[in-house]
Parts: sequence; structure tokens; C-alpha cells
Amino acid sequence: METKTRNLRLNDILHRRQLSSTESRRKILSLFLAEDDALAHGDIEKKVGENFDRVTIYRTLQTFEEKGIIHSIPTADNSILYALCKECEEGHHHDDHVHFVCTNCEKTICLDDVISPKIDLPKGYEAESVQVVIKGVCKECSEP
Repeated sequence: METKTRNLRLNDILHRRQLSSTESRRKILSLFLAEDDALAHGDIEKKVGENFDRVTIYRTLQTFEEKGIIHSIPTADNSILYALCKECEEGHHHDDHVHFVCTNCEKTICLDDVISPKIDLPKGYEAESVQVVIKGVCKECSEP
């Protein structure tokens, strides 16, 4: 994405969520805009370098999740990945899509066009969120 266009998009996303445009927010948001797959806290730390400490990154991710900019994806090893939201709003995530984990390259990818199935729960149970994770080989790894 061209630098000027990316900066306009960054500022627009932050402005629509009523967030000030700080250096850490712009830098971390630009990582999500540049990546197709989900990012772990450690990946973000490495990519932003020594400019921001762990707490600043954590707080930025927490704020982005609260404001509907990113959503979290729990993993099998009890860690968390983060991915850019497509249509989420502050306080209400619409991340009812399927997440795909490639067993070859280990990337986690949001399949936005594949909606999680509706699950009929027994009487007295109320779902707050549904996470569907499919494991297999992604299209990049399966191409010869």
C-alpha cells in the first residue's frame, strides 16, 4: 500500500474510533494492515523493534480490541493471536468467521467469507461467542 494512502487509512481508522493518532498506534496498526495473517504479541514486538516497550504494545492491542479494530484468536497452546477486524464496532465484534491454521507454515488466517455455523445449544445455555478453527494446508503452501 502506498505510504500516503496507508497513512490516510491509519488516521481514518483511528479517527472513526475516536482514538488519538500516536506513534505506537500508527506503527502497530500499520502492521495489521500489511499482514494477511494473525499476529502474536511477540511477533508485534519484533516488528516494531525497540521503540515501544511490552506494556505499550499490550495496552495498544487491548485498546484496539475494545474499539473493534482487531479481534483476538485463542490458540491451542493458550496464547492469543490478533487479527484486523473487517466490520467490527466498538464493544461488539462481528468476528463470526472461521480461522484457518496452516499446519505447514503455522500462519493463522481469517477466512472472512466463511461464516461459523449456528450451533443449537441445550435449553438454558447462551453462547457469547463461537470460535471455529480449521487446521490444514493453506493455499500458499499447497501450490507447487
